[in-house]
Amino acid sequence: MEFRKDLLELQLSELDMLMSMYPGGDELVLDSPAAPTDIRRFVDGPRQAPPPRLEFTLNVQVVEPKATVAMWCSFPPSYPEELPKIHLRSTDLSRQQQKDINENLHTFLSTLNLGELCTMPVVQWIQENAGKHILLSHAELRNVATQSANETKEKTSLSRFWIYSHHIYRQELLRKIPSMAKELDLTGFCLPGKPGIICVEGQTRDCEEYWHKLRYPNWKHISCKHREDVECKDQNEEASFRLFSRFEELTFEAHGDYGLRNDYHMDLGRFLEYLKEHKCDYMFSIFFGIEGKESQK
Repeated sequence: MEFRKDLLELQLSELDMLMSMYPGGDELVLDSPAAPTDIRRFVDGPRQAPPPRLEFTLNVQVVEPKATVAMWCSFPPSYPEELPKIHLRSTDLSRQQQKDINENLHTFLSTLNLGELCTMPVVQWIQENAGKHILLSHAELRNVATQSANETKEKTSLSRFWIYSHHIYRQELLRKIPSMAKELDLTGFCLPGKPGIICVEGQTRDCEEYWHKLRYPNWKHISCKHREDVECKDQNEEASFRLFSRFEELTFEAHGDYGLRNDYHMDLGRFLEYLKEHKCDYMFSIFFGIEGKESQK
């Protein structure tokens, strides 16, 4: 795949513009904080390995009704001469309305001119169009509440899948793993390297779909080491079940040269610290059969 430095320069410029417009720490969140530096090193010459993609979430504020819509964006190497991948999600959107607004967004994206930066036009589109989908979501929720007021509440099945792979190196997989998680509204993390570990949590049917799509057609050295299943009756119980607020890629590199050769290992001591921070360090012994020790600070 060809990486044109002039297009990557445009991507970095657009990111700089967005960061100046949204300076708050929770307004624009990079999937990989190191990605802009890696791309800059590639553009300026020192880095020879293909750079990672720029992927980030921009939290767009909607005025009426007041709400936040998370706009996840992934720039392909040839953006802006190729459209970016953008997906919207919000706690104020029902599942149906989230599907509808993303379909409408894709229609809007198809009307934009290739070669032009498009994140700000998309932000404006969200501010102008998200309100009606949010209002429809509220109406749907009221109807559901009315219909189920005198009925036994059905419980929602939730799951957490802990997935282990001998290694995760390929750029294709490193893009596919978080992209599918965001599309299915799953939270968790991916720890690339050797070994490779993935955790996804959310509705059971979505976790099962993720696991099925992840393995096929040809990922052989991968297994679901552990699975946790619960039932919840409301959003508060679902929120308490989730250990992670979003899906993120971890980089606890101990040695090896990321992107140049497939032999880098992750710092498992730092991984243990991460698990403890999220109250799931019990998984360390399930994965590795030993009690872990934290990295020395």
